[in-house]
Amino acid sequence: MNIGEASERSGLPAKTIRYYEDIALVAPDRSDNGYRNYSSNDVHRLRFLHRARNLGFSIDECRLLLSLYSDRNRASSDVKAVAEQKLSEIDAKIAELQSLKSALQPLVDCCHGDDRPDCPILDDLAGHGLRRGKGQA
Repeated sequence: MNIGEASERSGLPAKTIRYYEDIALVAPDRSDNGYRNYSSNDVHRLRFLHRARNLGFSIDECRLLLSLYSDRNRASSDVKAVAEQKLSEIDAKIAELQSLKSALQPLVDCCHGDDRPDCPILDDLAGHGLRRGKGQA
C-alpha cells in the first residue's frame, strides 16, 4: 500500500511516517519507480509507534520497545522495567507541574485582573513577591 493508505490505517501523518523511515523505525519496500510500498506488518509497527508515542515514550524508548516486541526470547520483566521507568518519569513531571501550580495559583488568586496597573503576578516575576494586605491587586 502507498503512504497515504498507511497513514490512514495507522492514524499517523505521512510526514511522521517518512520521519520514522528516515530514522529506521520502519523500512517499507521500494518499488522500481522508488515509491514506498507499506506492508500490513509496517502498518502494525506504525500503530505500535503511534500508541507508544501517545503514552509518552521517546523515540529511543520506542526503538527499544519494538526490539523487545520482536524478541520472542525476552522476558516480560524487561518490558515492565521500561514501562516502570516511564511511569517514574511521569510521576516526577506531575510533581513538577503540581509545584508550578502551587506557586502560580496564589499569584493568580491575588490579582484582580481589572484595569489597574498593579499586578502581583508581575511583581513576583520581578522579584518583589506578593504584597498581601497592602491593597495591591
